[in-house]
Amino acid sequence: MMTFEDLKTAFPDATLDTWSQHTNGGGWVENTATVAETAYVGPDALVSGDARVSGDAVVSGDAVVSGFTVVSGNAVVSGRSRVFENAVVSGYARVYGYAWVSGNAMVYGNAMVSGNAEVYGNAWIYENAVVFGNAQIYENAVVYGRSRVSGNARVSGNASVSGNAMVSGDKIIN
Repeated sequence: MMTFEDLKTAFPDATLDTWSQHTNGGGWVENTATVAETAYVGPDALVSGDARVSGDAVVSGDAVVSGFTVVSGNAVVSGRSRVFENAVVSGYARVYGYAWVSGNAMVYGNAMVSGNAEVYGNAWIYENAVVFGNAQIYENAVVYGRSRVSGNARVSGNASVSGNAMVSGDKIIN
């Protein structure tokens, strides 16, 4: 369980007036953030900035949710993943491993982002799409349906990956 001393290592200006432990899970929540009582923030997880965690969403492991992000519904952010800036993770979406979701990116529906994958810019991942490995989805790209993007693949620009498409290896789609 993360102690207050551990929290101060990450946030040197933290005080007990500006941070508290969430009643459902014991994770640390900055007072500027909003976390529903029904949401779970695990003992080693952090929610900071103006982030909002609502519904039955879960933030667990060493995950960090920060900035102006929204994590809602039954979404799960876990492992050592990071969701920051203005990103949205909602529905039954999962972000885990060392994955990052940032910028104005959206991950929703039953989508999953894992491994060392990064989704950023204005990218959208939704429906049952899966992004994993070292894949990067960015700019205005969308990945949806039952698509899989993995390996070192990059999907950018206004590209769309849909249906049952599989993009892997060192592929670049833009």
